[in-house]
Amino acid sequence: MLDILGRYVPEAALMYCFEQIKRYGVHLKIVNERLSRHGDYRKLPDGGHLITVNAGPNPYRFLITLIHELAHLVAFIEHGHRIRPHGKEWKQTFKLLMSPLLNPAVFPNDLLPTLAAHFRSPKASSSSDARLDKELSRYDRNNQGVFIEELPEGALFTYREKRIFKKGSKRRKRYECLELETKRNYLFQPNARVMPISDYD
Repeated sequence: MLDILGRYVPEAALMYCFEQIKRYGVHLKIVNERLSRHGDYRKLPDGGHLITVNAGPNPYRFLITLIHELAHLVAFIEHGHRIRPHGKEWKQTFKLLMSPLLNPAVFPNDLLPTLAAHFRSPKASSSSDARLDKELSRYDRNNQGVFIEELPEGALFTYREKRIFKKGSKRRKRYECLELETKRNYLFQPNARVMPISDYD
């Protein structure tokens, strides 16, 4: 387990993560990247604990996701299963579990101020915090494309190498974009990474 985990988390965080996994008897499953979530936690029928985390290209996102899911487990143990999944108990537990890791030995210096702001009141997903998601994505090993907020209005782009969209105007915090084939509108977070295209027939 230690060797496998070492491929995904920053070296300075490895023993801390391993000790937490052992302490709470976690069965950790590293899975192919899912579009809908970075990770999840489930209590197994036999009373064990299963945490799955996407095997993404970013050790800092992996680490945050692992501790996020571990915080669900610990919050449920300490406060019972009637608490809200991302309520005050989970937020407090998440902050407590992350606090030993929020230092320059684990995270790059330029990430630490954004992390400190995020952990004042953690969101249900790091992707929901546009600023944090954008800063984390700079450390993806296979960075491609641009952030949608960097494109001019009317620009064409593909998202996840599939459909073609035209960027529209900003609606509160997100951009309304038209999918050209279906003529349906979709909302994109400003930190969504897209691939611009210059010509389209």
